Amino acid sequence: MDTNYLFWFLAICASVFVGLGKGGLPVVAGLAVPSLSLIMSPIAAASLLLPVYIVSDIFALKAYRRAYDREVLKIGLIGMTIGVLIGWATAHIVIEWVITICIGVMGALFAFGNMRADKVRRSYKKQINTTKGYFWTAVAGFTSFISHNGGPPWQIYTLPLSLSKAVFVGTSVIAFSYCNAIKLVPYFFLDQINLFNIKITVYLMLPAAIAVALGVKAVKLIPETLFFRIVNWALLIISVKLIYDGVMMAFRLNYEIV
Repeated sequence: MDTNYLFWFLAICASVFVGLGKGGLPVVAGLAVPSLSLIMSPIAAASLLLPVYIVSDIFALKAYRRAYDREVLKIGLIGMTIGVLIGWATAHIVIEWVITICIGVMGALFAFGNMRADKVRRSYKKQINTTKGYFWTAVAGFTSFISHNGGPPWQIYTLPLSLSKAVFVGTSVIAFSYCNAIKLVPYFFLDQINLFNIKITVYLMLPAAIAVALGVKAVKLIPETLFFRIVNWALLIISVKLIYDGVMMAFRLNYEIV
C-alpha cells in the first residue's frame, strides 16, 4: 500500500476510534494513538489526534450535555487542570515509559479488584472521597496530556461511585472535553499543534462525527449492568496494553543507548 494511502487509512481508523470512544463506547478510543503509531512516533500521533479529539468532543457534548454529576465533574475539572499544568511543567523531563507502566499497573490492579470482589456496580451512589478524587483526576489530566491515556485513572475515580450509565458517560465526556481544550495552549507552546494537524482534522471531522453518533446509539442499546462490566474489562485491557507499551518503550530506549 502506498505510504500516503496507508496514512489516510490509519488516520480515518483512528478518527473513528476516537469518535466511538467519545460516543461512550469503552476501550475503542484507546486504539487511536496505537493505530497511527504504526507509521509515526506515539508523541506525533497524539499531537495529530488532539484536534480530532476536540472536534469529537463537540459532537459528544451535544448528546450528553444534560447528563452529568455536578460534584464529580467539579472535582474532575479542578484535578485535570492541575494534572495538565504538571504535565506542561514536566514535559521535557518526564520519563514516558515509567508513567505508562505505572498507570497500567494501577489500572489493572483496580480492575482485577473489582472483578474479584464483584463490586463493579452498586444500587446507590457512594459518598465521594474528595482527596482521592482530586488525586486520580490530576493523574488523569497528567496522563491525558502526555499520551491521551487519561481513561484508567479517571475510571479508578468514577467507577466505584455507582453513577448511572448516562451520567457516567456524560460526566466523562464533559470532563475530557474540558481537558482536551485546555491542552491546546501548552501543546501550542510546545510546538505540538501546527497547520498540518488542523488541515488533517478538517478531513477527519466527518468520520469522527459519524462514529460519535454510532457510539451514542450503541451505549443506549447496551444494558446498564453489562455496560459497566464492559467498562471494567476495557479498563483491564487498556491497562495491560499500557504496561506492554511502557515495556516496549523502555526496551527501544535501552536498545538505542546500547
